[in-house]
Amino acid sequence: MGNGLWTAREAANAAGGRLTDGGWTATGVSIDTRTLQPGDLFVALTDQRDGHDFAQDALNKGAAAVMVSRAECASGPRLVVDDVLKGLRALGEGARQRCDGVRVGVTGSVGKTGVKEALAAIFRAAGRAHWSEKSYNNHWGVPLTLSRMPADTERAVFEMGMNHAGEIEDLVSMVRPHVGLITKIAPAHLENLGSMEAIADAKAEIFSGLADDAVAVVPADDEFAPRLMDAVAVSRAAFLIDFGWNPKAAVRVLSYDEGPEGGIGQIDLMGRKMDLRLRLSGMHQAVNAAGSLAAAFAAGVDPELALDTLSRLEPVAGRGARFETRLSGERRVTVIDESYNANPASMAAALTGLKARAPKGSGKRIAVLGEMLELGPDSPALHASLAGPVQDAGADLVIAVGKGAKALAEALEGRVETVWAADAARAGELLLKKAGDGDVVLIKGSNASGVHKVAASLKNADASAA
Repeated sequence: MGNGLWTAREAANAAGGRLTDGGWTATGVSIDTRTLQPGDLFVALTDQRDGHDFAQDALNKGAAAVMVSRAECASGPRLVVDDVLKGLRALGEGARQRCDGVRVGVTGSVGKTGVKEALAAIFRAAGRAHWSEKSYNNHWGVPLTLSRMPADTERAVFEMGMNHAGEIEDLVSMVRPHVGLITKIAPAHLENLGSMEAIADAKAEIFSGLADDAVAVVPADDEFAPRLMDAVAVSRAAFLIDFGWNPKAAVRVLSYDEGPEGGIGQIDLMGRKMDLRLRLSGMHQAVNAAGSLAAAFAAGVDPELALDTLSRLEPVAGRGARFETRLSGERRVTVIDESYNANPASMAAALTGLKARAPKGSGKRIAVLGEMLELGPDSPALHASLAGPVQDAGADLVIAVGKGAKALAEALEGRVETVWAADAARAGELLLKKAGDGDVVLIKGSNASGVHKVAASLKNADASAA
């Protein structure tokens, strides 16, 4: 963060609170005493647990001060506000108002964290950058990220997620992006929103809070692209950039050939043909790269620098990381860890990565597919619809995990060898029993399906770089 993110007086003025001690300066902002660094301002949010119970512990660990609504909860430097979450929001908006940097907001049903991470890497290569940690994309994650933004930031990227209509509109009102990007519309949160049109409208809320003369970035290949463009038309956006394979897209993927370690192709940026190289698996990564390039270009980054940065990105745990592990009986298997959440679109995309990676020797392709949640009444049909992509990927064995995945197991009957597991623990047992030397194993599913535990157990078995 550097020295002096917030003086006591600046923080009090921004958050609308009163000080018990005005002599401190915070070098960071924290909501968790487990990760708090000396010099942080600890914000006592009340979420799953009441942060006021940890305020004194935060001060004992070296916090510069604590933001609280109950002054008596701790002794030491305190910034007392009426409502801590509202105080954090106000602090974040204060950080935005004092910074002249370009702000980019990213949302979408799939790919938003990957695109956010890509833009963060590009912005770091281009100068002083700020970005959302992990998936800090909700009602406290976005204002926390804003509140941590140094005043001299040149470019910042914020991820915005939602489960219900109206949530992104609220988040974007705090960030007021100069560039708003939607990655893709896919059936996620159907249970809460009821229809694909409603999902598109909820994601399009990102355009409702754009700064004046902003740039809107839209997926050209998307079925709902016209609907998204209608939302742009009534926003403050002055420019629209679309991206994808569509021949009319402003940032167009011309070609992309995928291999086991990534892919290579060509991209057209408004008439300028450029080479695209990626180390990330899945054909969808080419379109994500086009979206990242479009947003980076809108944020004033040199396209060659952006593409060079994209070419060096490595897959991370849960999002395409690949590793080799040794099981009992001297069986070596390659694991593709895509276990961080899932919906039908991201499942299909991950399966293309399985297709691109050939087993060794007499090995086979295995897909451990956890159930997808929040899909509403269409859940059985959406699970069953993955049977085609599973076959296209050349899967030899599928382990379907969780109640929702039963529909996929039934759809694959007679087409691909499939076993159903009630939970991740059973799936792990089945995999250890059925995996053979040279196998390639894809692991993908919603977080609540627990398949990430299968990936973790395999990595802990005997992991080494693939």
